Amino acid sequence: MKHSAAEILREYPFPEAETVAGVSFDGKNVWFAAGDRLNAFDPETGKTLRSIDVAAHAGTAYDGRHFYQIAGDLIQKIDPDTGKVLSTIPSPGGGRDSGMTWAEGKLWVGQYRERKIHQIDPETGAILRTIESNRFVTGVTWVDGELWHATWESEQSDLRRVDPQTGKVLETLDMPAGMGISGLESDGGDRLFCGSGNARVIRAVRRPR
Repeated sequence: MKHSAAEILREYPFPEAETVAGVSFDGKNVWFAAGDRLNAFDPETGKTLRSIDVAAHAGTAYDGRHFYQIAGDLIQKIDPDTGKVLSTIPSPGGGRDSGMTWAEGKLWVGQYRERKIHQIDPETGAILRTIESNRFVTGVTWVDGELWHATWESEQSDLRRVDPQTGKVLETLDMPAGMGISGLESDGGDRLFCGSGNARVIRAVRRPR
């Protein structure tokens, strides 16, 4: 297993946000769950662009057309143009879920204290398979066929590339002490965007090649 320190490329502070929970990327802008809304910002300038008034408590995902947002014990499907909630499915952890991402037509949802990642059907919420971790799971993302997830336990966080079949840890990036990770999303390239909960900062971390 490869083990190294996380290289932080940039920090984006959002002092006015209630929190920074789930993080997503729409191909151009970064979105994050801020408790009572979804906020979008330009990762090149850091400028906040718009927000959607919707309950946004944990993981956020984008399928290319719609957002999926954990709100309590539900996952909401949201129209990004109107902000309207189009449908809901039950979250697999019943309100104990953390990160979420979209890959290959399915949602992948982290279950924090249960130390699990579930692949679920986005239409029904049915759990299709489950991967186990040995630490509390927060953010989840896929990039270039790689499954990455964040952990946050005992004031220490790391980023892990894991085998999507077995959950075996293949690579670990350790965050500096006190820098927790809530949400996680890739930009499809070299950046992993990491939420920070009540620290109200998003950090861009370099993804190793």
